[in-house]
Amino acid sequence: MKLSGNTILITGGSTGIGLAFAERFIKAGNTVIVCGRREDALENAKEKFPSLITHVCDLNMESERVALFDWVTANYPEVNVLVNNAGIQQRFNVLTVDAKNDWSYFNKEITTNMEAPFHLSMLFAPFFTAKEAAAIINVTSGLAFTPFVIAPIYSATKAALHSFTMSLRHQLSDTSVEVIEVAPPAVNTDLGGAGLHVQGEPLDAFTDGIFKGLEEGKQEIGYGTSVNRLRMSRDEIDEYTEKMYTATKNMIE
Repeated sequence: MKLSGNTILITGGSTGIGLAFAERFIKAGNTVIVCGRREDALENAKEKFPSLITHVCDLNMESERVALFDWVTANYPEVNVLVNNAGIQQRFNVLTVDAKNDWSYFNKEITTNMEAPFHLSMLFAPFFTAKEAAAIINVTSGLAFTPFVIAPIYSATKAALHSFTMSLRHQLSDTSVEVIEVAPPAVNTDLGGAGLHVQGEPLDAFTDGIFKGLEEGKQEIGYGTSVNRLRMSRDEIDEYTEKMYTATKNMIE
């Protein structure tokens, strides 16, 4: 995709990877819109980057996703890039949770990580086909390929988004819309809670790596440990998954 002269919508863009992407796109000469649930976080992001356009939106609600599409296309009809970045991660043991009474808590992870990017992609794809150049960038995870056993819903939703992205890429292959998957490894952000990813890749280095992949025109972009995981054999996946679980299962016991 071209890296300048775009109008870009980034979901979950007020902090973490989303805000790092927003910063790089702004510096490259793009108009950037970010949305998120927390108005205070969006205000803080705008203080850092005054040209940033912000919009409060709860992607867990179907009506608000449709409203977001209507608002963006009406006010910024030149929009030509969607970055589905919003995501949450919950770590738990299925034997110690109350799935009967707390399902709404767990379902939020499914809605945010899977339903929302599916819906937004399907809303924006037809609109983008009229553009000379457009792109949908779905942020999945290395865990889409090698599940993190203590974050089972997160891993499953990212695997589903990976599969959806592959299908979307083929369906749009005869249009002007590029479909790109970004599969991060653990990155030092507050995903899942403060302090859980301090051993992850530095955010700036990760962002540099992803933008290098965008410049090179890659359709699937990993970084660090996720690069090899994108192409692991089934036996390698089983071995890696077991190794990760053995190293981390005490976190949920």
